[in-house]
Amino acid sequence: MTSTASENPRNRADALPKSWNPGEVEADLYERWVAAGYFAADPSSDKPSYSIVLPPPNVTGSLHMGHALDHTLMDTLTRRKRMQGYEVLWLPGMDHAGIATQSVVEKQLAVDGKTKEDFGRELFIDKVWDWKRESGGQIQWQMRHLGDGVDWSRDRFTMDEGLSRAVQTIFKRLYEAGLIYRAERLVNWSPKLRTGISDLEVDYKDVEGELVSLRYGSLNDDEPHVIVATTRVETMLGDTAVAVHPDDERYAALVGTTLYHPITGRQIPIVADDYVDPEFGSGAVKITPAHDPNDFELGLRHNLPMPTIMDETGKIADTGTEFDGMDRFEARLKIRERLEAEGRVVARKFPYVHSVGHSERSGEPIEPRLSMQWWVKVETLAKAAGDAVRNGDVKIHPTSQEPRWFEWVDNMHDWCISRQLWWGHRIPIWYGPEGEIVCVGPDEQAPEGYVQDPDVLDTWFSSGLWPFSTMGWPDATPELEKFYPTSVLVTGYDILFFWVARMMMFGMFVSDDPVLTAGKTAKQVPFQDVFLHGLIRDEHGKKMSKSRGNGIDPMDWISEYGADATRFTLARGAQPGGDLSVGTSHVTASRSFVTKLFNATKFALMNGAQPGELPARDTLTDADRWILDRLDEVVAETDSALDRYEFNKAFEGLYHFAWDELCSWYLELAKVQFAESDERAAATRIVLGNALDAVLRLLHPAIPFVTESLWLALTGGESIVIAAWPTVSGVAPDQVSDRRIADMQKLITEIRRFRSDQGLNDKQKVAAKLIALDAADLTGQLREIASLASLTEADADFAATASLEVRLTQATVTVEIDTSGTVDLDAERRRLEKDLAAAQKELAGTTAKLGNEAFLAKAPDEVVAKIKGRKEIAETDVERIGVRLREIAELAARR
Repeated sequence: MTSTASENPRNRADALPKSWNPGEVEADLYERWVAAGYFAADPSSDKPSYSIVLPPPNVTGSLHMGHALDHTLMDTLTRRKRMQGYEVLWLPGMDHAGIATQSVVEKQLAVDGKTKEDFGRELFIDKVWDWKRESGGQIQWQMRHLGDGVDWSRDRFTMDEGLSRAVQTIFKRLYEAGLIYRAERLVNWSPKLRTGISDLEVDYKDVEGELVSLRYGSLNDDEPHVIVATTRVETMLGDTAVAVHPDDERYAALVGTTLYHPITGRQIPIVADDYVDPEFGSGAVKITPAHDPNDFELGLRHNLPMPTIMDETGKIADTGTEFDGMDRFEARLKIRERLEAEGRVVARKFPYVHSVGHSERSGEPIEPRLSMQWWVKVETLAKAAGDAVRNGDVKIHPTSQEPRWFEWVDNMHDWCISRQLWWGHRIPIWYGPEGEIVCVGPDEQAPEGYVQDPDVLDTWFSSGLWPFSTMGWPDATPELEKFYPTSVLVTGYDILFFWVARMMMFGMFVSDDPVLTAGKTAKQVPFQDVFLHGLIRDEHGKKMSKSRGNGIDPMDWISEYGADATRFTLARGAQPGGDLSVGTSHVTASRSFVTKLFNATKFALMNGAQPGELPARDTLTDADRWILDRLDEVVAETDSALDRYEFNKAFEGLYHFAWDELCSWYLELAKVQFAESDERAAATRIVLGNALDAVLRLLHPAIPFVTESLWLALTGGESIVIAAWPTVSGVAPDQVSDRRIADMQKLITEIRRFRSDQGLNDKQKVAAKLIALDAADLTGQLREIASLASLTEADADFAATASLEVRLTQATVTVEIDTSGTVDLDAERRRLEKDLAAAQKELAGTTAKLGNEAFLAKAPDEVVAKIKGRKEIAETDVERIGVRLREIAELAARR
């Protein structure tokens, strides 16, 4: 969309602020976009569809830098597709975050000395909903400030009524298909939270503990005994065997016999199992099946008893020993002390650093614990998720992540889906008075007298349905028909297994559901592409974390540098599968780029630039044709990169084109052309206007606010949000013009470098002769060369004081310059003498150090190498400055 002839670009330039201040305009621009309905998706549209569902952030939290990266990339994709003519749905929402949310509310109650039990389940859940209503708007506020172009009318929450129907529906279908079952298995148990937690909610940390070697069996060396080592002495109360390797001859005679347990007095068997490493420690290990995952598997193989020795709070229970009622850590100390007193502690290593799993939410060490839980049988579901990628129905970007995907889905264990919480989707299983079990769907009622299972579902269960539950499944909806399957999932590679795998498994399970296949010819996957980006790291490459204190709040950046600078920093660094480092230097560079774009566009407007119909190509200058050809190349390169999710390539290329070529070269060339004939100036204004128009549209998906402001001023259009995405012109590139401009740029660059070496400032005019310019085919660029290199025409009295040769495509151009009247020789000599003294001092110091044998004998190689490098630089500086001083002396003599 372009301006009408009556609209004066200079007037619109005056309407722009003096400088770009994002805090003054971003919020108003965003609300105008929302009010105009630009982000609202229309399922009845006949446009091709493009859809993304937002990975739902936890309602308890706020957006961190990883979220900001996710959102920036999704917004970039959807804004571009909208401009390309697609009907776009970017669907927002939040996750109820079962454990995290319940913990927040329980902590609030604890301030008043209350617990959830004081209120009962229903009243406590009401309080959680109250908290959600009060605090849930924080993330939405942040998303608006970031510029997320989501369809707010479709905002979803994993506990809302529609998603609850979806959860109950798929649970019942899986249950009736024999894919959900109840069993006693080992889980990650949080004693503080009193629930099992997922692997994703376990952080492994190196901690200082102790490794205690204990003697089982007889205390007499000539009677049967073994020595085992453990970091968790307290778990010995649940030992039901000692295991050795089948081929370990040291214990061959003991396999199949029993040993006296030092605390319980039970006789426990010695079993042989390949799990045991005979080279580690004594080659014998204690087996506690109910409190160690490896021991549990071994216990199943050998049909061992599996007594649970701790209650849900982590206290020793039901062992019949004096340790019952003790906290697990107190029991660890007391049991070790008793064993020491009995002479059964053979060795004790302290401190002993080892990795221990901690609950992400409560911070405590988790306790592997045998517990009755609900499970999903994943074998067939995981195979379908793997086959979808193998068959090419779902493409993972980058493909280098595929082996990790297959490694995970091909070796997945059954999934524990129950949590001992009150906040969450209640498991839809009801128990009758005689032990009957019934699964109740969303439109069904449990029989009278039946009691519902008290547990809730793992949060990942409901978020695993996100791509289709948010669009109305299990009901048939226009949204499912238009926008499912979704186009792409954007997320970090770190949750490839935990969330992406769940969505794939559930999506493939319902892939032939008539609701999803209506009007479509094949089974439906949840998304066609999975784009996996890396982790955000600080500018030194270290992972951001609270403990390191190197985390960055994206809202701080937005407040100080603006949303555009924040987003451009992230988009410019994002690549498939690769981590990206960000810091102050990166965001300040992005802010400078935004400022450059603003100033350049405002300058162009002040000089009358505006987009319009281009004059015939043969009437344009070489510079005009060159910038239009480069623009075609950049459009094609940007499209290619974004189609491959190579955001870094797309925006790095746009950065350099906009700054280095459009602003630093063409805008300067345009100033020369503005001073020529009215016809030439008018054509230049249109070319510059069209180039800026296209660049603003190309940059808009990443930096929406400044591009909107500038584009409105440049074009007078309605909004860049709904402007057409740039396309290549189809005009064959003018290779002659491109060659001339490339040669001209090289010539000007070399002259500028030469001038700097001569001590001339950028704007200081000097007389010059350009020899062989006609042979280089650059006579048509003489005016531009003279202007951009600050040269004046040589007169009859011209006498060159310096010269250089520049090899160009067609010929070598010799540049002769007369600097005799432009340089303050005394001042230049004093400056050079000062620099020479500093260089000579550095040379003397480094030479002395390298001549000191005692120093060289002690100094590290890298230190010596560094000093040698400084010496070489000093030698070069001394020689260079000496040459220049001699030139100054010659100039002074001529005067």
